[in-house]
Amino acid sequence: MYAAFLLALLCYTITEVRGLAPPELDRYCTENIKYTKNLAVCMVTKIKKPIVVEGDENREHLGLVHVVTGDGKGKTTSSLGLALRALGNGLKVYMIQFLKSGTTGELYAIKNYLPSMQIIQFGVDAVKERQQKLDAFRDKGSKFVFNPDEEEREVAMLGFQHAKKIISSKDYDIVILDEINVVLDKGLIPINDVIELIKNHGNVELFFTGRDAPQEIMENADYVSVIKGLKHPWQKGIKARKGIEY
Repeated sequence: MYAAFLLALLCYTITEVRGLAPPELDRYCTENIKYTKNLAVCMVTKIKKPIVVEGDENREHLGLVHVVTGDGKGKTTSSLGLALRALGNGLKVYMIQFLKSGTTGELYAIKNYLPSMQIIQFGVDAVKERQQKLDAFRDKGSKFVFNPDEEEREVAMLGFQHAKKIISSKDYDIVILDEINVVLDKGLIPINDVIELIKNHGNVELFFTGRDAPQEIMENADYVSVIKGLKHPWQKGIKARKGIEY
């Protein structure tokens, strides 16, 4: 909704700047707004007239692909925010976390408070310990292990096969593939298989997170956001804090 609102603001600004009539404005927006080289004339200004933006409530129109990447904090957090919004609108969400093994706040919250959302981890240790079948929140301390890439390869493929199964089932409206960008950058699963999934996933909304998203993935996505890291507490020697980073 905010994206639609922003688009309306951009188009409104064009009217202010160029004095385009409605038909010309519609044509300009259709042909140019999607190209960043033309956004220089679309600077957002203060609202001078009422703007009405209609939303789309048809679930059949789901099925776009989101990519959130970059070296800044907030990629997984962004996907969880979208999940919360979706749940509030009656959608069902499934989250698959690649490369991750460990007890986090999102695991506990989803397990205990969000019945319309499921989460499963496909890190080596998570699979070994069958962490996806936990019946209760077990706090194992504040240490996380990052395993060598080759140890994660087989598990990453298992996670991807599971993702395809969940998506093809059509039981969920949104499927989040957390850290799949990293998996692809490391070459742990074939990128062509993921592109094929993007092109043939029906009306299930897909959300990819993780730094270093391959260019091919971004080119095939509908939303691409790059989070740039400018400052982080780690630079001051501050450890990851429970409830904030995990």
